[in-house]
Amino acid sequence: MLTGPFCPETLAYTGEMARSRRRMAARGEETYRSRHIGDATFFTSRRAFDDLTVVVKRFPGRADGPAFVLVHGIGVSSRYFHPAAAELAGHGAVYLVDLPGYGAAPDPRRDVTIADHAAVLARVLDDSGLVNPVIVGHSMGAQVVSRLAVDSPEVTDRVVLMAPTMPANERSLPLAAWLLLVDGLRNRPKANLVIAWDYFVRCGMPYFFRQCRHLFGDRIEDRLAQINAKTLVIGGDKDLVVPPRWVRFVAAQIPDARLQLVRGPHVVMYSDPVGVATAIAEHAAR
Repeated sequence: MLTGPFCPETLAYTGEMARSRRRMAARGEETYRSRHIGDATFFTSRRAFDDLTVVVKRFPGRADGPAFVLVHGIGVSSRYFHPAAAELAGHGAVYLVDLPGYGAAPDPRRDVTIADHAAVLARVLDDSGLVNPVIVGHSMGAQVVSRLAVDSPEVTDRVVLMAPTMPANERSLPLAAWLLLVDGLRNRPKANLVIAWDYFVRCGMPYFFRQCRHLFGDRIEDRLAQINAKTLVIGGDKDLVVPPRWVRFVAAQIPDARLQLVRGPHVVMYSDPVGVATAIAEHAAR
């Protein structure tokens, strides 16, 4: 019977560790094919920061314009930002981030909190050499961006909180799931295909459920007054998950924040990419 480094258990463990390292390893833009959305082109890279790995899609955009960083919500990935990102690329460089465990970013195989996501996002900004980008968070991404704005205020002077989750008295999985399902009936069919694939295949339910406790346990309202960056709060006028009354409340808690309601449901940047991109670009110019 084999023992030591050549026993089956050791070899299996070694093989799994090697696969894990490959899965988490960084990869430059040269290892991925460039892709196109309309007239916009983007380049993909995978970046590793200790035990957390993210995937970044970079749209070069206008060299003389601002940089925009877009952060997705729970269960999904940066793919639902593609139409808005293509519009924003006409104003400046755009960076889409797949947070650890989401989209093309590998499962970190550990618990990742809202603060963890914010910390790794700060490292992405530094690694990209971005100075005062406009950081946009949607849904749970707004929780991450608000956490970043408080914990690392030096990284940006402008943020956008889009459909920031969620009213304090509605933070339960059954209610949120029901609202998301009904709200999804107002989405474009393609948006629902993207969201469903990201939720059930790419993210997967085990990681989704582990992340839910952080989403529902995060009291975003307790830190809103600490945000010093110029803030735009965007909501969809037909959003059932994050209704306009909550969007107005969030904007009222942030010093000098601006509020803008646009037409659409929760995934408003997919239903109205031009309107959302225009609002974000105007905020960058203020």
